[in-house]
Amino acid sequence: MTLEKFRIGILTLSDKGARGERIDESGPLLSQMVAPLGDVVRYQIIPDEMQTLALMLTRWVDDLGLDLILTTGGTGLSPRDQTPQATASVLDYQIPGMAEAMRAASLAKTPHAMLSRALVGVRKQSLIINLPGSPKGASENFSVLLPVLPHALAKLKGDPTDCAVTP
Repeated sequence: MTLEKFRIGILTLSDKGARGERIDESGPLLSQMVAPLGDVVRYQIIPDEMQTLALMLTRWVDDLGLDLILTTGGTGLSPRDQTPQATASVLDYQIPGMAEAMRAASLAKTPHAMLSRALVGVRKQSLIINLPGSPKGASENFSVLLPVLPHALAKLKGDPTDCAVTP
């Protein structure tokens, strides 16, 4: 069985990063982690602005047809953390189990995990995943989802095979 290669975008939310005052470590790390899934065809750092993020997500899905978009940053409680609100505004539906799985795995490591507001959802046939901004948090959370992503992305693209695993 040949693994289908997916088109991926990585979007880092960081005011300082967008101004060139901070090096983005999470985006490049995620780019390495998604290599088995496909090719990163878009990577950008933008400020923590709700309208800018919503517009970018919409364009990357509607105009570019990306299969998977990972956002990193803006999932906490500070007033500038608006990633979940912007993401929710463009989704057709959420996949709460994936976000819950990330929080559950993180909660085993730190009680601060319960403060994460990260969302996972679908717009058209694209999966959008919000990840923490720190490289450690982004990689740990993404690692939780990685085993199910090939199946999830194939299903979004119309794979008709049954989901049940048979012995």
